[in-house]
Amino acid sequence: MLKSIATLDAVLQAHARSLGEDLVAYRNHTYRVVNLCAALRPCDDTQLEKVALAAAYHDLGIWTHRTFDYLPPSAALASAHLAQCGCAHWQAEVGEMILEHHKITRYRAEPQSLVEPFRQADWVDVTHGVLTFGLARERLREIFAAWPDAGFHKRLLQLSLKRLLTHPWRPLPMVRL
Repeated sequence: MLKSIATLDAVLQAHARSLGEDLVAYRNHTYRVVNLCAALRPCDDTQLEKVALAAAYHDLGIWTHRTFDYLPPSAALASAHLAQCGCAHWQAEVGEMILEHHKITRYRAEPQSLVEPFRQADWVDVTHGVLTFGLARERLREIFAAWPDAGFHKRLLQLSLKRLLTHPWRPLPMVRL
């Protein structure tokens, strides 16, 4: 179980002010996603770093840009970070991980990439294990116990309802087919 990832922690700390009272909830969500992704597809150190960066940024635009249409701002934040840290060559894959993580159907464009296991990991977490993509229930319990919800799903519900009231014809702009 991955309990400490320096890159992930550094990104979250850099955005702590924007995350405000949701910092712990979002941090736990990102750690669950990283652990679930690694359980779905074992990762080497480079792949794990990509997953950690994608996890750190994948929903961040909700807080930094104050929008529920957050995929483009989240991907832009990740792209800027990757350019700044000398990892611009990861931008395509990390960007796709962010932009496609709410895709309902399987991601097929690059079967060897981390996009599909990342997408599955986020769906496992968002559904709180209703979708498992083959992960053992015991493994899910371990991950959810290590990184408790801390109000993350409640915040998602609040944001979804607010978006529904203000944009009834496009309540979930991040969802892709």
